[in-house]
Amino acid sequence: MYIERLGFDPDTVPKLSFVEMLKRIGPGIILTGVVIGPGAITTAAMLGANYGYAMLWLFIPIFLMGITFMLTCYRISMLTGMSIIHAIRHYYGKGAAAFVGICLFLACLFFTFGNISGSGAGMNLIFGINWKIGALIMIAILMGMYFSRNTYSKVEKGILLCILAMILAFISTHAAITAGVYGTYLGAEKKWNKKDMFNGTMLADAIAHVVTVILISGAVVTVGAIVLHPQGLRITAPVQLADMLRPFLGKYANLVMGLALLGAAFSSLLGNTQRGVVLLNAGLDKEVSLESKLVRWLCVACIAFGCAVCFLYNGSPTGLIFLANLATSICTPTAGLFVTLLIWRKDVNAGLKQPRLLQIAMTVCYLFTLGVTIYAIYKKF
Repeated sequence: MYIERLGFDPDTVPKLSFVEMLKRIGPGIILTGVVIGPGAITTAAMLGANYGYAMLWLFIPIFLMGITFMLTCYRISMLTGMSIIHAIRHYYGKGAAAFVGICLFLACLFFTFGNISGSGAGMNLIFGINWKIGALIMIAILMGMYFSRNTYSKVEKGILLCILAMILAFISTHAAITAGVYGTYLGAEKKWNKKDMFNGTMLADAIAHVVTVILISGAVVTVGAIVLHPQGLRITAPVQLADMLRPFLGKYANLVMGLALLGAAFSSLLGNTQRGVVLLNAGLDKEVSLESKLVRWLCVACIAFGCAVCFLYNGSPTGLIFLANLATSICTPTAGLFVTLLIWRKDVNAGLKQPRLLQIAMTVCYLFTLGVTIYAIYKKF
């Protein structure tokens, strides 16, 4: 049955060496750059400042949920031969796919607002220039990358550099289903195939994503707990993020935090805008290639709209980052429902042993995420 369904015997697929594995992974690295935006840094700093070490236990469920979401989405994509939203269209109809695509696009669009503000805040800390001018400079660089050739390769390398910068600066806290959904489209860009489900590539990619997310955001929470919590300080402006590092770095705190914010914002802006457009196009059954004209110009339109919103916003950039992060978490549970339904479908797993552990883990993680989201909305409003 395995051979009939897959076209090969999974037991005969050799495990890749470490070097070969590094060549095959990539989507998870891009997803880390997308997830660890300025909103993740700001939220992590707020957690450390407000609660000290009391919330560090959250990284245990974040790790488990992140791995579960990624592996579930990857498995569904490989077995159906379709990325997630295309699979939703196939099994649940055009209306369901369009609804999920639009919801995820709106979530990503809100996130873009925070990324634009965050890139400006980073430039302000580094160079002392107005954050709006700093944001425009970074957007000009971004446009050059969007319209260059081999877009996927440039995005992957650019985000990897930003992630290394963030890890060096700190050594989201978000286990988002949206990352797993978009990962299936990045996997197609990376030319993954069914053998990657058995040779260790997908597991390694999922672990690389979740571990780097936890390394960065965990470090920010810890620094916030050490520096800000004992003084009863709260984060209301980007300069306070730099204050977290001042006891260790002195006059270089602004530079280091500026680099961290800029790296987080630029990597997330680079990947997140594309993510939103790809997911929207997938829901509407349009072109999803990163190098297609439709994807590129819709990205430009989103950036232009995001700039208009950010520049007209009268609050602090950090406040806008936090609101954007909250809006993102509210919009994302929609896709999780369909992913959970898909992993339980017998026809999706036909010919293979039912992945009971993954099915149960996905259900529990989704219900936990849904409950946390509902609670957060209730507390906020």
